[in-house]
Amino acid sequence: MAENILKEGIKLYNEGNYSDALAFFLSLPSDSAVDKMEVAYFLGLCYTKLQNYDEALLFLEQVVTSGGQLDRVLQCRFLLAVIYALSGRKRLADFELGKLLETGYKPASVYAAIAFVAWEQNDTEKCLSYYEKSLENDPDNITSLNGLGYVLACTEKDLTRALSLCKQAVKSAPKSAACLDSLGYVYYKLGLYDDAKNYLTQAEKIDGDNEEIARHMKDLMLAGRKY
Repeated sequence: MAENILKEGIKLYNEGNYSDALAFFLSLPSDSAVDKMEVAYFLGLCYTKLQNYDEALLFLEQVVTSGGQLDRVLQCRFLLAVIYALSGRKRLADFELGKLLETGYKPASVYAAIAFVAWEQNDTEKCLSYYEKSLENDPDNITSLNGLGYVLACTEKDLTRALSLCKQAVKSAPKSAACLDSLGYVYYKLGLYDDAKNYLTQAEKIDGDNEEIARHMKDLMLAGRKY
């Protein structure tokens, strides 16, 4: 019975209709027969997808502390780590990621998240090391392909490899603004401004409010090319 009640909301979520899914789960009566942790789980996921991280944390933390289904607890712990990293709470992110490593949960994804946190903390060597570890575990991990390529471009350590990695990421995720932006930035670093403009423009069309993409476009314009 409870599963039937949630069916519509889960369907909306799986279809990527996160706003309507969120509205559905929020509309459930407090006295309904559904498992409260089940609802908390999907609310946490919806808020995460909609980038409402403060609300997401409330529900994800409920799931993690509930001691419920292990796979969901680990998934929510990983999301907590990512949100903590994105919101500047690096110590909390490190704690959650350390706990995940202890369990052996999706090491490639965890290593990629650790690399991201290290980059945010200006620890370039640790960042590069963990992106490499991630790709050792999963050579096709898009996050790490893109992340490592971008860091190599920013540091100008190996622009040839950076280009190869970012091309591979875009091939796997051609509609990803982050991947398109990274590839465009690599081309910018290589001095190939026409190619840089092509990919940065695509990224900007997908995510026009992204400050990093805007900054890369500005760098390109300041390079002296008039478009």
